[in-house]
Amino acid sequence: MTETRTIAFVLYPGLTALDFVGPLQVISALKEFGLGFEAVTVAAAREPLQTDTSLSVTASHTFEQVPAPYGLIVPGGGVPTFTALADEQLTDYVRQAARSAEVVASVCTGSLILGSAGLLEGREATTHWAAMPILRAFGATPVSRRWVVDGRVLTAAGVAAGIDMALHLAGELVGEDAARMIQATIEYDPQPPFGPIDWDRVDRGFMESWIRSAAEKGLADHPELLARLAMADGAQSMSP
Repeated sequence: MTETRTIAFVLYPGLTALDFVGPLQVISALKEFGLGFEAVTVAAAREPLQTDTSLSVTASHTFEQVPAPYGLIVPGGGVPTFTALADEQLTDYVRQAARSAEVVASVCTGSLILGSAGLLEGREATTHWAAMPILRAFGATPVSRRWVVDGRVLTAAGVAAGIDMALHLAGELVGEDAARMIQATIEYDPQPPFGPIDWDRVDRGFMESWIRSAAEKGLADHPELLARLAMADGAQSMSP
């Protein structure tokens, strides 16, 4: 019998729900289709965690119960994600689990957690477009793409891009035909009511200011790390 390989989604307080729920739906289908993989969620404790919506979630496992998953996926968020950069229990788990993982991935600002765990040094990576410069603080080269693959590390851009990344990952794990079936099963065929994003009309300044504010709030008790991010971002407003 083929051994089931585990993909662990890392949860922490305040994360963005869609960052992990979208990819989790994709990866969970691998088990439903009998393709040799299972998706689990892991956190420091099995207790309800508030997301950035009115939804609370509880991990299926603790960090200790899944010390060496086949794959690791870290979601992002706003202020709580910046706070998580200084959470040693979280970053230690990500670092340790990544040592033996065949796949290490992130969605949105979850890439900053990978960076804080020392996993992006010398790699190309992406994140939410407003946080891209901050990747340099962790030795990464920012790349503006929907998802970026550098060796065994995959990083996805903001929020909904996690679904794209997860479908790509599914294709790598079990083949394109199966990944296409998963895409059809979840009917992932984006047709937004206002068409694709018109980047020329996006208020970049507003969102970039919001990201800096989130960093300032999330790392208020960690001025050295905040200053490190500010130096990479080139934004003096992030300095403590």
